Amino acid sequence: MKKYRPVTKSRRFMTTLPYKELLSGDRPHKPLMKAKKNQAGRNGFGRITTRHQGGGNKRRLRDVDFSYDKRNIPAKIETVEYDPMRSAFIARTVYQDGERRYHIVPKDTKVGDTFVVGAEAPLKSGNRMPLGQIPVGTFVYGIELRPAAGAILVRSAGSFAEVIAHDGGYAQVKLPSTEVRRVSDLCYASIGAVGNEEYNLVSLGKAGRSRWLGKRPVVRGTAMNPVDHPHGGGEGRQGRGLRRAKTLWGKPSGKGQKTRTPKKYSNVFIVSRRKVGKRKKSAQ
Repeated sequence: MKKYRPVTKSRRFMTTLPYKELLSGDRPHKPLMKAKKNQAGRNGFGRITTRHQGGGNKRRLRDVDFSYDKRNIPAKIETVEYDPMRSAFIARTVYQDGERRYHIVPKDTKVGDTFVVGAEAPLKSGNRMPLGQIPVGTFVYGIELRPAAGAILVRSAGSFAEVIAHDGGYAQVKLPSTEVRRVSDLCYASIGAVGNEEYNLVSLGKAGRSRWLGKRPVVRGTAMNPVDHPHGGGEGRQGRGLRRAKTLWGKPSGKGQKTRTPKKYSNVFIVSRRKVGKRKKSAQ
């Protein structure tokens, strides 16, 4: 992590990633870029559906390939680049047939490394193969939920899942949330962990840096009036006055409460629910 001299109050705790050491320094590949309008958390009617979004620097969308549909064709990593749309770094890869694509960068990847997608691929970081071919105890990322549906799970910086069992045509995968889920053995996953594992250690340091990222201010519910939030009201500074925390709309939120939809379609694939609530001191 890169730290700064505390010449101002905001600089005292600000940290950034050493991009010059982590990236190759190349410019983005224009044919794989396109414009994307900032929706600012609004839907097609202009109504806010996701709060606390808006503003920020302009960003161009990198066309990252999550389908990995080129099988048994080796690909070489040309560059390692920053992607403003995600926490993980991306790599510009060139296949043997000359096609170039962007992919998520696994941990400890360097320019010049190669990877291959296929059922017979060797067990090597960055390679991609069906879960049925991956031995128990292996870390994976970019997991498909349905065959040929593309990488959906475990794509953010520093994250990884672990294959813990094979049973009845399914692999049991322990996700970063501690949930254990059954995924078909025919679904593909990449070997290793997503790179840029120090991302969660970054301290923004000041409110302005959040605004550059398109994050608008968040007001505590306890600071509002009762008409505006279930936690609002009270003389002076008060607690929320409720045993369990609620959202603006009165639904359970965090603090050890189960928020998953009770009759969700994918419940049959959940072997073990994710752990919720505060960790005990002995477990830290």
